Amino acid sequence: MGSRKVTSTVSPDFQGKHVTVAGLGVSGIPAAKVLHARGALVTVVNDGDDARAREQAAELEALGITVRLGDGATLPEGTELIVTSPGWKPDSPLFEAARAAGVEIWGDVELAWRLRGPEAAPWLAITGTNGKTTTTQMLASILKAAGLRTAAVGNIGIPVLDAVLGEEQYDVLAVELSSYQLHWAPSLRAHSAAVLNLAPDHLDWHGSMEAYARDKGRVYEGNRVACVYNVADKATEDLVREADVEEGCRAIGFTLGSPGPSQLGVVDGILVDRAFVENRQKNAQELAEVSDVNPPAPHNIANALAAAALARAFGVPAKAVRDGLRAFTPDAHRIAHVADVDGVAYVDDSKATNTHAAEASLAAYDSIVWIAGGLAKGASFDELVAKSAKRLRGVVLIGADRALIREALTRHAPEVPVVDLDRTDTGAMLQAVTEAKRLAQPGDTVLLAPACASMDMFTNYNKRGDAFAEAVRELGS
Repeated sequence: MGSRKVTSTVSPDFQGKHVTVAGLGVSGIPAAKVLHARGALVTVVNDGDDARAREQAAELEALGITVRLGDGATLPEGTELIVTSPGWKPDSPLFEAARAAGVEIWGDVELAWRLRGPEAAPWLAITGTNGKTTTTQMLASILKAAGLRTAAVGNIGIPVLDAVLGEEQYDVLAVELSSYQLHWAPSLRAHSAAVLNLAPDHLDWHGSMEAYARDKGRVYEGNRVACVYNVADKATEDLVREADVEEGCRAIGFTLGSPGPSQLGVVDGILVDRAFVENRQKNAQELAEVSDVNPPAPHNIANALAAAALARAFGVPAKAVRDGLRAFTPDAHRIAHVADVDGVAYVDDSKATNTHAAEASLAAYDSIVWIAGGLAKGASFDELVAKSAKRLRGVVLIGADRALIREALTRHAPEVPVVDLDRTDTGAMLQAVTEAKRLAQPGDTVLLAPACASMDMFTNYNKRGDAFAEAVRELGS
């Protein structure tokens, strides 16, 4: 962990500057409006040219913004800066042309960071493959319990541009950042930041695991107070070691075990802090009980510890950590208990859209009938199945890439009964839940943790989770 002196960014002057915004949508439209309001000559380019895009284009054109639909590959003449939506790949033809012309590329987060006022609220930043949203919301709940004006922003909730430029004044922001957003945010310098975990994801976008990890690690650059890492995931600690931070910034670990000095962890069902206390070699501060975490699954306790570490780095008292965790309610479809039917618990973790998330979900229960499958996005399931085999009472497979999971089960859990559902219609989930009920015994958990994306059968993971909950209710009635 290298250190350097404090640096500050000067808010840029956009008056008369030719700026191209890549992509309409959640971040593109606000960026275009903000730049236009600051005197930039804005052109928005968008690959798509459907009814929705034309409607959005008309709204922007009414303000005097140029919009070019159906061609996101050609660099508009005279472009001096590109501001991109997060999803656009680094190897897009537009960016290749920009690099060849020496044109800088920013993301919406970079734009927001540069436009912050001199009295702007500091950022507590969170990234990682899984758990970002829950941890960011937990952090915001803790900060609110401490009486601070805050919001969960960034990749969730309020767009970061709106938070930075809106009328509401904040004391501190809890900022969720994706690897895409971090890739395009070279000047971001957080007060403190956490990388929760690292597992292969979005490799088609980043090109390699090394590039993906490097982009995640950008969240630590220039941290002032704390770089929070996962003791159980060495790759996150390696990113801290490689980071260039401000003088005095500390590496703070979180662990589900007993914490060492400069760590937060768990002792006898209590979340404890050995990082932000006097004489951390000998002392520890009790923060909350494991039962204060909702739900108290192992991966969610890790999320709570990471949120607590960032809050403590900001000077939040221990009582606010406990009160904030107690007040927190997780979003739907995140290891949510739906119902108990005939002594069997039914749990919806439809948000477990990759193997890393599914592994954490499966680790929370002892005897499971697992409903899995969907779009694999290039994932391999061998490690997941091998680690979880002893917990599986049975498996019900759904979705386009279910054969990949079935093959992993054949290799690593050949004795586990598997039901393979070859249907993708709206009744498939009801059949899946019915088959799971047949396999389950009292005391078991029927767990929807698909380890796959949902778009082969459902609009999104929310719809998949809703279908599961509806099927369980139908079963119960």
